[in-house]
Amino acid sequence: MSTALSQSPGAGAPRKARSRTGLIWRIVRRRTAAIGLGFVVLMIVLAVFAPWTAPYDPLAQDYTAIRQPPGWTHPFGTDALGRDILSRIIWGARASLLAGTLSVMIAMLIGVPIGLAAGYLGGWTDRIVSRFVDAILAIPFLILAIVLAAALGPSLQNAMIAIGVSAAPLFVRLTRGQVLGAKAEDYVEAARAVGNSHPRIALRHILPNILPALIVQATLTLAAAIVFEASLSFLGLGQTPPNPSWGSMLNDAQRSLSRAPWIAVWPGMAIFLTVLSFNLLGDGLRDALDPRRGST
Repeated sequence: MSTALSQSPGAGAPRKARSRTGLIWRIVRRRTAAIGLGFVVLMIVLAVFAPWTAPYDPLAQDYTAIRQPPGWTHPFGTDALGRDILSRIIWGARASLLAGTLSVMIAMLIGVPIGLAAGYLGGWTDRIVSRFVDAILAIPFLILAIVLAAALGPSLQNAMIAIGVSAAPLFVRLTRGQVLGAKAEDYVEAARAVGNSHPRIALRHILPNILPALIVQATLTLAAAIVFEASLSFLGLGQTPPNPSWGSMLNDAQRSLSRAPWIAVWPGMAIFLTVLSFNLLGDGLRDALDPRRGST
């Protein structure tokens, strides 16, 4: 008995490690999710190590190589100012991924606590929050983000704030719905019966059990945030020139579509593949975190 008791504290660590390994395996064994994860990891590595992975300075202009087609010197070609497109794609990945990640974090920091309070407290708190969220969600997401970005001023930081605030109602509604379902579970009733306080029940018992749904939503929202950051940059409300951004690159390319279509093709492909990869990863996470699929 003493031996078993002495070993029990350490048994949790291998169990947690096996749980994490099992989760990764459930994601990777789905081919589409594995492809999405691989491309996302590739873009993160390129963005983090952009000073070393980019072959040229993304701001360097070469007037002897204006609108040069893809070749050995410039694999993705050059733009109207002779700047290397591959280097600008890599540096633009840093802006897009940063904007997507931070805007989702802002949305979760705003939406999750409000949704948790509305769902757990119920009553007039829930009614007020629900009506306000319904009113906000009635406004198209992009329109709301454009209004907020225009009011704050054009910059990447303001674009992240605008996207995060616009996406917060999604997390409020999701969190509220998940909490309403979790409140009726037996473990919540047991925690309440043994005298746990309401904040402890909400934060220590309910929140950890609704995190899987929030993680999946965060992954899918990150993909949407990248699109909206590109849209704001295309409209001149995001990353300010000459700093590279996929959206601003598309804006610059529209004046050269007939003569140099590759200027628009590569940033468009970067947006498409990155957003597709995050969506595939989000679908894989949803399946892997679904307890009904845990044994499949």
